[in-house]
Amino acid sequence: MLDVTSAHEIAADARVRANVVRLAAAQALTGANSAVIFATGSIVGATLAPDMSFATVPISMYVLGLAAGTLPTGAISRRFGRRAAFIVGTGLGTLTGLCGSFAILHASFALFCVATFLGGLYGAVAQSYRFAAADGASAAYRPKAVSWVMAGGVFAGVLGPQLVQWTMDVWSPYLFAFSFLVQAAVALVAMGIVAGVDMPKPAPADLHGGRPLLDIVTQPRFIAAALCGVISYPMMNLVMTSAPLAMKMCGLSVSDSNFGIQWHIVAMYGPSFFTGALISRFGAPVIVAAGLLLEAVAAGIGLSGLTAMHFWATLIVLGVGWNFSFIGASALVLETHRPQERNKVQAFNDFLVFGMMAIGSFSSGQLLANYGWSAVNMVVFPPVVLGLAVLSLASWARRRKARLDAAMGEFPDAI
Repeated sequence: MLDVTSAHEIAADARVRANVVRLAAAQALTGANSAVIFATGSIVGATLAPDMSFATVPISMYVLGLAAGTLPTGAISRRFGRRAAFIVGTGLGTLTGLCGSFAILHASFALFCVATFLGGLYGAVAQSYRFAAADGASAAYRPKAVSWVMAGGVFAGVLGPQLVQWTMDVWSPYLFAFSFLVQAAVALVAMGIVAGVDMPKPAPADLHGGRPLLDIVTQPRFIAAALCGVISYPMMNLVMTSAPLAMKMCGLSVSDSNFGIQWHIVAMYGPSFFTGALISRFGAPVIVAAGLLLEAVAAGIGLSGLTAMHFWATLIVLGVGWNFSFIGASALVLETHRPQERNKVQAFNDFLVFGMMAIGSFSSGQLLANYGWSAVNMVVFPPVVLGLAVLSLASWARRRKARLDAAMGEFPDAI
């Protein structure tokens, strides 16, 4: 016979599963927004920018939007509930498409950068989908909930680049103008989906509860989780951002670039169908380490040649590495806070990740233009080594604390 706690967890997980379905669908549609920007941003930038070295600035503005939107997303979620934040995000996604299309039609580089910044704000809200999926879930189901929502990105990997492929020449000679208009419509569909998510407003007691943020983020476990996220996502973004323009510089076609981005996004999210189960079996630190190593392997492939196959293989392996390292790091973050602390801790974690992405992204165009594709790949290796070292130290410290607690007859801290 089930005890009261088990029955409560089963009921909570049933509600979480219903939310997971909606959030996975929203993830797919939101991912199409970012796929359009990443597939076209540097190409449109190279067309509209006053100088070739500014070609990747639109994508950097997207990343800046990601960073700028994380803390407001947490604040809105904390005050009005997750669903309100989701609806605001999809509204920004609609503006992204409308502004992007208008900017291309009127050859405005500045307005196109505004559009991609708005897309970043939308992306910042969407990043909270993975954490929202775990709200109220049992400890055993949390990694799977995060993983399944991220799996929605598989469909983004198909939808986004194909959307670009089907629509990029509709308003010729304004390449990609119609693609952004369709992206606005996709964001409106996402708005209808997230409006049905079952996430009530936080209880008044939760608005001011929990430990001070400084106490939480100085835990070795959080430091390792945040640092690995800070490494895995920005390094992936650096290579992915540069790849379409590097392919163009090597004489490859836009179709080759779209194909590479499409399978990169599929590789980013496809493993999510089983990443949660791998985390449950082997532990988040092991999966994070595997992901960081795969990102290093991807950089090695990028250094080995300049054919379309080399670019495609780099992007695919890079995507799988990001999936393992980023979902694993997200699962580690969930282990560092209590329920009433979740919004501020998760928002702070994403602020660190995307803030660092923004800093690195603005230098990617200069790096590619001045030093070439090889330099972009070489940059990946030192941060990966640092991440593996810090992850190992945090795991050792946790095991040591557990042994000391056991020796003193104390229960280890669940947080």
